Amino acid sequence: MKILEKIVLVIYSYIVLALAIITSLIIFGWIDSEIIGKTVMSTLQGETISTIILIINIIFIILSIKCIFFGSANKEDEKNGQGVLLQNESGKLMISKETIESLVNTIITGFESVSEATSNIFLNKENNLVISLTLNVGENVIIKELSANLQEKIKTVIKDTLDLDVKEVNIKIKNYVPKKESIG
Repeated sequence: MKILEKIVLVIYSYIVLALAIITSLIIFGWIDSEIIGKTVMSTLQGETISTIILIINIIFIILSIKCIFFGSANKEDEKNGQGVLLQNESGKLMISKETIESLVNTIITGFESVSEATSNIFLNKENNLVISLTLNVGENVIIKELSANLQEKIKTVIKDTLDLDVKEVNIKIKNYVPKKESIG
């Protein structure tokens, strides 16, 4: 959260706290509501003060709308959702999901029996890497053998290239595509 947002939030909280205390005191009968009404009316009758209060109210309305509908996204949280953040004493390294997907797709193209593939990269809350593949495979493929080889190759290459451990490589065979016979 930005510093300005924190300051405004603190001020906003104090105003809401003061209003809650005043209304509670009026409800319990410890403060006469007419005294509060007269004080507010005398304050608002001054042109300068009423203009200042109006500007402050507009600012609070805009900030309330911003908080309700747009929120405040922490940039570190956004970055973590887009990839893996590695950190050492020299600095930080962000490896994007797109980079990992590209590497996985390159590995898959090395398998001739896979005719088409899509990959999705997921990072769970513990920052574990989970890869989901959807494949179209050609005929005469031993699917169990292909999937075991593909899973092992992906885990090994990602470990060697990116120094990341892959928790799971989940494979879904979408379609079995027979070879097209050449007409000749």
